[in-house]
Amino acid sequence: MVIKELTRDEVHAKAVAALGLDPDVVDLTSTEAIACSLRRAAGFLCPCTAPILIQAVSDSLKGLVADAEQVRETIEDTLQALIGYGDLLEISAMGEAEGDLGQLICTAPPTFVKRKGGAVLLFGILPDDTSPLPEELNRRIEYVNHIRRLNPHDAEDLASELSQLGFIQLPHTAWLREPALESAEQHLNRLESMLDVASPSGEVSGLTLLDPATPLNYYRGRWVAPSSQTGRFVARRDQMYGAKLWCYIEMENGSPKRLFDLPLPRSKWRGCDEAWRLQATIDAQRGTPQRFRLHPGPPGRTLVDFFSPVPAWAQRRWDAIGDRFQNRGCLFSYCFANEELKEELQYIREHLWLAEMTDVKKR
Repeated sequence: MVIKELTRDEVHAKAVAALGLDPDVVDLTSTEAIACSLRRAAGFLCPCTAPILIQAVSDSLKGLVADAEQVRETIEDTLQALIGYGDLLEISAMGEAEGDLGQLICTAPPTFVKRKGGAVLLFGILPDDTSPLPEELNRRIEYVNHIRRLNPHDAEDLASELSQLGFIQLPHTAWLREPALESAEQHLNRLESMLDVASPSGEVSGLTLLDPATPLNYYRGRWVAPSSQTGRFVARRDQMYGAKLWCYIEMENGSPKRLFDLPLPRSKWRGCDEAWRLQATIDAQRGTPQRFRLHPGPPGRTLVDFFSPVPAWAQRRWDAIGDRFQNRGCLFSYCFANEELKEELQYIREHLWLAEMTDVKKR
């Protein structure tokens, strides 16, 4: 028996093909491949915690990537995108003896949302990452970052066909689950009044603060350890099991005074979604709103750069009408058709309270 030694590029190509992707189009470290790897791992491991999924995919790439730390960041960001999109669900788990076990990641059932033009967005994962689709439809799936999309052939009714295959059709509005429109001042005042009456917190372990005084264009750099801060902050704190909790906390000379956790009771959204929205209101009310940047995309399209995470409902809205990209110099970008741009810019300003970056030269 002849044993052939494969180059790293050949291993990459075989791994990408095993994920159902074209190795001539995407690399093993691309967002598309990372998303497929996470879906495959989730099909075998879920329900489980986010760190378990992240570690499983990271371990599978050991020895195959040059910058393991950068790839791990991509895995973490892509996992959040899959949760926001709807492939994966984040739920609170309770144990009979242990109490709160933190957040578990579960797979969503095979589901789709129909776009205006007839295309459908697919999400959901079956155990063992099997597919209910016939091979002909599997081959037609378009993978764009974390999104799976099917475009209809002439006169093809994809919605009817998918429903017969056991997929659940989710109404567009139910998928978005957008909050009611309110001003940044109204939103912040409502949460401030809740913190006013919160119980004393005592010592808080593993506390990190999202510091409004830090530069807005580097999200990871905005997280700091408590020192001598006084004021109110979006924060994260340790819990006995699982990922850190999100919270809104009042600090005095570096010591916690009172807090409440996010998401709020009976909320439809994740803790991070509510925290990112709250931070946007804090920045806006400080007179230093978070920024977005415009620059030309392909013909007839415009790229919008973002420097901070956005809640899941905004991501889903843009997943349905645009294309997400990882661009240098920002956290992520969406590419919109120019006829969609005016409405989306209004949405960004009114629902997320962001302002256009005008003090730099557009690329």
